Amino acid sequence: MSSPLFPDASPASPVSAPPVLPVSLLNRMAREKLEAAFPLCWVSGEISNLTYAASGHVYFSLKDAAAQVRCVMFRSRAQLLGWRLENGQHIEARVLVTLYEARGDFQLNVEAARRAGVGNLYEQFLRLKEKLEREGLFDAAAKRPLPAFVRRIGIVTSPQAAALRDVLTTLRRRAPHVGIVLYPTPVQGDGAGAQIAAAIRCAGERRERDGLDLLIVCRGGGSIEDLWAFNDEAVAHAIHASPLPVISGVGHETDFTIADFAADHRAPTPTAAAELAAPERAALLARLADLRQALRRQTGRGLEQRAQQLDWLARRLQHPAERLARQRDNLRNLQRRLDNGLTQSCARGREQLAGLSRRLLLSRPDTARHARRLEALAPQLRGAWQRSAQRRGADLERLAASLAHLNPESVLARGFSIVVDADGKIVRDADALEPSARIAVHLHRGRLDATVTATHRDSGVPPASASPSASSSIASGDTPD
Repeated sequence: MSSPLFPDASPASPVSAPPVLPVSLLNRMAREKLEAAFPLCWVSGEISNLTYAASGHVYFSLKDAAAQVRCVMFRSRAQLLGWRLENGQHIEARVLVTLYEARGDFQLNVEAARRAGVGNLYEQFLRLKEKLEREGLFDAAAKRPLPAFVRRIGIVTSPQAAALRDVLTTLRRRAPHVGIVLYPTPVQGDGAGAQIAAAIRCAGERRERDGLDLLIVCRGGGSIEDLWAFNDEAVAHAIHASPLPVISGVGHETDFTIADFAADHRAPTPTAAAELAAPERAALLARLADLRQALRRQTGRGLEQRAQQLDWLARRLQHPAERLARQRDNLRNLQRRLDNGLTQSCARGREQLAGLSRRLLLSRPDTARHARRLEALAPQLRGAWQRSAQRRGADLERLAASLAHLNPESVLARGFSIVVDADGKIVRDADALEPSARIAVHLHRGRLDATVTATHRDSGVPPASASPSASSSIASGDTPD
């Protein structure tokens, strides 16, 4: 295998000495080969030779019965771990296989770590979370708001838990007026999940009897095994079915459980859950004092505005006698205006009526004169009508005579005939017919069916005594038209 640093040797090429590599280049090439050959993977082992450096980096070895390997977890990764590494711990680490070039040490860069066995628990956690999410237990639209002012809070936790002391201390400091009802239950161990779910259901059933406004489910921090009871499916269903708004305060800020996703509100710690559940009494009193002062100022301003409005209305207020006198004066004025208006309107009407009467007298027709004129015009009308009738009669007789000359029957009566071919078309030209063609000759009285024997084209009309050049026969049964 050839490379830029180690070319293939062949008989055809001269033998040359291999290149000399600096140590830094060799280590860099080895690191690149290791990182390319080994992707991120999980490695299990026991911690030994653990050292927390002043820079925040953590150095240790992972070993098993047959071998060990050096590891380093840089500060940026160690700060996100959430728990402290100790010698003798069995862990599973997500690592990058590499080489520390400065010393040529083979080592593992640790990206994340978990206690041995936690991987299976975390996979169970993810599967359960995905299942419940499909069922709608984590739907944000179903989350209920917290009441603004609570009178009594239910707490589901262990009586010996430090989380209970933190919650009680916080509530006593912030809201000493709020009542507390404890529903004791184990928070870890076998069967703890079922008992936590039973305590949540009990609180929901007794909410009216105990006067509860909301419920806190809490526990202090711990490993994933310690918090595993809050990853129980029964706990998630009990929280989702609870008639009370539920606040989950389990573990520390970096800890997440199924109960956190199912609850209406998630608090990073039990103390934060208490702060979220009950507003601080001093802040409420200060707010109440501010509202009281604002109400006092608003009431004072309202009274001043009403007093000013009352003064203004008092100035507008009049004695009824004065109001009646003013209305009486207005009525008299209106009556005078009405009388004047009626008088002027009647005067204008009389003037218009007189003018129209004069115009009517001037435009009255002279019926006697028009009657005499009608008597004089009547004889003229009768004479004009008679002359017009005579002219129309003469024109009608002349037009009738002209029409009689154009009548085809009159032409046929003078000895003319009409020849049509077999298609019923009038024959006007002898060339339009062929010998032996069938024709019909229409006379003044009757019709002749004939056959053309010959055609002759001449411009003259044959004399009446000339015999036709076509043989003709009168069809039997033909009658005159």
